Amino acid sequence: MQYLVSVIHDSRDPSSVEAEAAEQAAIDVFNARLQDEGHWVFAGGLGVPDNATVIDNRGGDAVVTDGPFVESKEFLVGFWIIDAPDLDVALRLGAEGSKACNRKIEVRPFL
Repeated sequence: MQYLVSVIHDSRDPSSVEAEAAEQAAIDVFNARLQDEGHWVFAGGLGVPDNATVIDNRGGDAVVTDGPFVESKEFLVGFWIIDAPDLDVALRLGAEGSKACNRKIEVRPFL
């Protein structure tokens, strides 16, 4: 089964260069392990929500709006899509990903 493992950031304050480098190194190790163990499907980082564009084309004309869809102090900053045999394994990997990137994680199954 595949799971979306979302990385949630809760601060817009830029962290120190040293902390970012250490986090990226830990993420690289975690990513390599996911690949080696066959859990890796895809991963990516996202820009801040201020750079987002929302498009609503449910009516007659598409409405394009700058900025985030939702105003929130927390926002999605990255994600992994993983293969795991069950939710317990996905949650274990999510906990390890949270430690690697030093952020909160949300794990959700694909339907």
